[in-house]
Amino acid sequence: MTSPLLKWAPAAILGIAAIFTVGIDTQRSLPLRADLDASVPLVLIDLAGEPQEVSAAEIRAAGVNNYLLRNYRPARPPAEGSGEVPWIQVYVGYYERQTQGRTIHSPKNCLPGSGWEPLASRTEVIQTPSGPVTVNRYRLKNESAQALVLYWYQGRGRVEANEYMVKWDLLRDAALRRRTEEALVRVVVPITGTEAQAFQAAARAAGMLVPAVGLALPS
Repeated sequence: MTSPLLKWAPAAILGIAAIFTVGIDTQRSLPLRADLDASVPLVLIDLAGEPQEVSAAEIRAAGVNNYLLRNYRPARPPAEGSGEVPWIQVYVGYYERQTQGRTIHSPKNCLPGSGWEPLASRTEVIQTPSGPVTVNRYRLKNESAQALVLYWYQGRGRVEANEYMVKWDLLRDAALRRRTEEALVRVVVPITGTEAQAFQAAARAAGMLVPAVGLALPS
């Protein structure tokens, strides 16, 4: 038999969220302690990074305070059938503070709107110099092209993949710590060989990015 207390659970959760939301617009704005361009290495898994620009309209839509967008390419095009990836794209979007109506946009909501259709998704554990972390893994399709995407949220001492936990931590930290700064980190690798080869390259890059981004974030 269902406990009568469970009937009040939704109301209790909403009440807690309402209390935490009180602090969402009063928290501090925390800038990066180091520039992303300097913290994120120019060479990832033997690929050289090329800076890419994001339009002013896209920056306004995303609401980021700082960002990094790079395409990493090999010194020479890989031989056909070699299994080497032709490029890796890295995006880091940083928010000094998040307010109601101005929070990180989840890639799972943005990518389909840009023509990419999700084929499969799950989480993966990635090894980093400071230990394992869990990230989101997506396989996408756009007409005949396919790509593998890894992404996660990083900030306030955490690396998180779960969207619900990200929102919970945001509300809690806004209320209790008066800080909501956070970064979205995304790695995109085209699938030109096997998905396993693309994932291996993405995982190696992610393992280097987690500590690199951490150097730029506020302590």
